Amino acid sequence: MHFFEYRENQLFAEQVPVTTLAKEYGTPLYVYSAKTLKRHFNAYDSAFSELNHMTCYSVKANSNIHVLKLLGSMGAGMDIVSGGELYRALKAGISPQKIVYSGVGKRPEEIAQALEADILMFNVESVQELERINDMALRMGKVARISLRINPDVDPKTHPYISTGMEKNKFGIDMKTSFSLYKKAKDFSGIQPIGIDCHIGSQLTTVEPFLEALDKILEFYNELCSWGLCIEYLDLGGGLGITYEEEKPPHPKEFGELLTSRLKGIPLKLILEPGRSIAGNAGILVTEVIYTKDTPSKHFLIVDAAMNDLVRPSLYGSYHRIAEVLPQGRPLQSYDIVGPICESGDFLARDRELAQCESGELLACFSAGAYGFTMSSNYNSRPRACELLVDGANVHCIRRRESYQDLIALEEKE
Repeated sequence: MHFFEYRENQLFAEQVPVTTLAKEYGTPLYVYSAKTLKRHFNAYDSAFSELNHMTCYSVKANSNIHVLKLLGSMGAGMDIVSGGELYRALKAGISPQKIVYSGVGKRPEEIAQALEADILMFNVESVQELERINDMALRMGKVARISLRINPDVDPKTHPYISTGMEKNKFGIDMKTSFSLYKKAKDFSGIQPIGIDCHIGSQLTTVEPFLEALDKILEFYNELCSWGLCIEYLDLGGGLGITYEEEKPPHPKEFGELLTSRLKGIPLKLILEPGRSIAGNAGILVTEVIYTKDTPSKHFLIVDAAMNDLVRPSLYGSYHRIAEVLPQGRPLQSYDIVGPICESGDFLARDRELAQCESGELLACFSAGAYGFTMSSNYNSRPRACELLVDGANVHCIRRRESYQDLIALEEKE
């Protein structure tokens, strides 16, 4: 069942017409489906039911605290990459023992914040980071549980900006260095090495890179065991892709079956960090056509959503399906769908076949639930969009639209 679907020739979000939402809350507008979030989390989590595991949602995909609360109520842990995300997770009621902290550039105050909260584990990404965590832990009278993020030098065959497991990427530690670093960590008084971490990239549409990385990590794990180093957790990260256009990523069930066949009987607790595959297709961005404009070479739809609202097309050249909220049955036209930002790079789509539109009509940009609002900005002093969570017939405003006053609130003198 789809929770964004057309009924009686108009788009619904669960049981609510999208036109109703746009009329009440304005545009641009992010709309999330609670039932889709729940369904996707259950599909992912249940796929690993035969393994001792914990599903830690990747907060960076969609960090709204109401989304975190919803997933937390279903048993989700959280994968965080900043002190701000830790703050959000704790405010959402997530147990610190279900929080893992990734990221290459943890600041001293962020490390202290996580130590004070007593999170489950730091995923460490460099020699200097390990030394700093040890120093901070000793200063605070704590012991930091850590894993090392291993870079297995596996090509995930995804966009280069979201590839993270190759030798040339900034993430993780090469395998040779990691062996010596685990030995070093074992002797640090402020460190307890309890896991191995590996994350090779995002929007993966095949399982082969995962399995190639897993084989390398299991070989690494066996060598650690031969040293007598007790590893309890295997964090395989996230990265499973979704369908934006014609991609055919594996279903979480297929992914789960393959990993289960490799990991069953191995005494490790598996940690998974899905983000996009939970939130991506659980959200749409609704925008209104402000003007139509024709030039000798192009037809433009100028809409009120811009690259500050959804940067993925400008940043990655990413595809998002765009469709009318109220289809009129008009002939197709090739359009560049662009926003009001003063940049030629401000577009949602280029050379896109779409039914002929007129000003005042609503469009829906699909698959916008992940890396949509979280990557938005105030560029051109544009207030950020409103976020709604629809659950059946119930509509919850989970983030109000920013005002002009919000834009300057932190700049005014007290």
